[in-house]
Amino acid sequence: MENINLTETFTEFKELKNIDRPTMMSVLEDVFRGTLLKLYGSDDNFDIIINIDKGDFEIWRNRTIVADDALRDSTHEIALSEAQKIDATYEIGDEVTDEVRLQKFGRRAVLALRQNLAGRIADMEKLQLYNKYTERIGELVVGEVYQVWKKEALVLDDEGNELVLPKSEQIPSDFLRKGDTVRAVVYKVDLRNNTPVITLSRNAPEFLERLFEIEVPEIFDGIITIKKIVRVPGERAKVAVESYDERIDPVGACVGMKGARIHGIVRELKNENIDVINYTGNIQLLVQRALSPAKVASAKIDEANKRIEVYLQPNEISMAIGKGGLNIRLASQLVGYEIDVFREDVNQEEDVSLDEFSDEIDAWIIDALKAIGCDTAKSVLHIPKSDLVKRTDLEEETVEDVVRILSEEFDEE
Repeated sequence: MENINLTETFTEFKELKNIDRPTMMSVLEDVFRGTLLKLYGSDDNFDIIINIDKGDFEIWRNRTIVADDALRDSTHEIALSEAQKIDATYEIGDEVTDEVRLQKFGRRAVLALRQNLAGRIADMEKLQLYNKYTERIGELVVGEVYQVWKKEALVLDDEGNELVLPKSEQIPSDFLRKGDTVRAVVYKVDLRNNTPVITLSRNAPEFLERLFEIEVPEIFDGIITIKKIVRVPGERAKVAVESYDERIDPVGACVGMKGARIHGIVRELKNENIDVINYTGNIQLLVQRALSPAKVASAKIDEANKRIEVYLQPNEISMAIGKGGLNIRLASQLVGYEIDVFREDVNQEEDVSLDEFSDEIDAWIIDALKAIGCDTAKSVLHIPKSDLVKRTDLEEETVEDVVRILSEEFDEE
């Protein structure tokens, strides 16, 4: 390959990972054929032999021998006198195959070929990077902070690819410096001017989910599943979990012995408070758990408008709402209902635990009522009888007896 060395360009091409050999060969041949088309107007009678391993190639041209005075197309035909300079035994009608040397292209054409090849390599690298990270959306990545600006930080992955961590996707108390190691999830991948832009996030719920998978083996193995995560980054998060093994307490497994598992996650999230909640399909019971540490006295569900009215003792209201309304806002997002908090009327008679009626009501009936979130007399009486029958699967007569017994307690007072 006189006058130019394409070895470096070939080496760059060879180092592209996840690009199969046939694709490489096809792209290389396409680049060379494009050059031939510009120079000769046709490429159909050229054979291109590429040796990627050695970084070398050969171009051979096939032409038909014609009489000297019959030569019309020098690209596809060769005069007999010229052919016989190659081999004296050639005759009219024979085919001649000769190598096209690179210097015949001209220096300008050769430089253009190299630039075209380098451009195709760059395009394939971009496409490769785009496809790689598109498949990794939601996955956890670890990178090194390379540069920090006002609105974003530039992070390099283990292959030196540039990833972007915007300020809006950082935890508010994050303070990144060049050289820091940072963990985040792949949030989205875009193409801007044919260049992939990989955006990371430490605020997305998926980031917290990936951290739980690392710290809690039962989640990684699928024994415990995370049903939903809601969070205000750096402040508070609520995580609803469910176990597929009755022997395993999902909340206890996530918290760990003396909080060992949850502490690692809290540190990564800059001391974000994390409430781990045992998931249930019973909305009334789920909202009671979601509003923890406040204790709900009773709740009324409006399915049509997706609202829940919860009643609490005066001293519990501030805990239910939380600082700046954070606790109730996250609880609403977790259960999927708007939650309205009301003060329990202190002038009314005090409520009575269902366990106080164990001498009149069978234990299995009390357990059925507790399963739907009713653990006091008033919480049962606030629900219409027809709803109690549907939600507990108790007989209508049984429900009527229960309501009668509970009502008499307050009538006597």
